[in-house]
Amino acid sequence: MTPPTAGTRGDLFDPDCPTRRLLDRIGTKWTSMAVKVLAEADPHEIRFAELRRRMPGVSQKMLSTTLQGMVLDGLVARRVEPTVPPRVHYRLTGLGLSLEEPLAVVRAWAEEHMAEIDRARERGRV
Repeated sequence: MTPPTAGTRGDLFDPDCPTRRLLDRIGTKWTSMAVKVLAEADPHEIRFAELRRRMPGVSQKMLSTTLQGMVLDGLVARRVEPTVPPRVHYRLTGLGLSLEEPLAVVRAWAEEHMAEIDRARERGRV
């Protein structure tokens, strides 16, 4: 499949469609948490250490990897202050902000239904 161009839609059911890779990236818990924290700070920036503090359980490496991917995808803007050590700041782009609402719906659904899911998994254990 030829990758979709600007203004066209992908086809999730086409195995070669880049939409699948994008969903893999934006569907992680760390991306969802980072989007939430950065959206709450908008229009202000947040430094790496503060992001990590607000995302319990995330390792430095995982947060760094997540943010690098989000920057590459155009969801997050990164600004480095040339200090020693460098101060790195992050904020959502307009595209990143547009992702907050759908991710918020998914997070709310997960929080509301987690107990049901746990019960179903317990019943289904072999």
